[in-house]
Amino acid sequence: MKVNCPECSTSVEWSAENKHRPFCSKKCQLIDLGEWAGEERAIPGPKQHSDTPPGMPDIEDIEAMLSQQQDDFFKH
Repeated sequence: MKVNCPECSTSVEWSAENKHRPFCSKKCQLIDLGEWAGEERAIPGPKQHSDTPPGMPDIEDIEAMLSQQQDDFFKH
């Protein structure tokens, strides 16, 4: 089976003999790795504020929850 190298689009054979698959060469493999390491590529996910630990609600979420409380203490 033939596939295109994700880096340079060269047609390459997808086989066990191609040790760089799906890339055409070690060079293209390292370019791709460098882009991931440099955060030029990323898998999309929920946006996090840099000062908010992962899994914790940010200040806007907390304010929204507090504004929904029945107690007038939390109302502006």
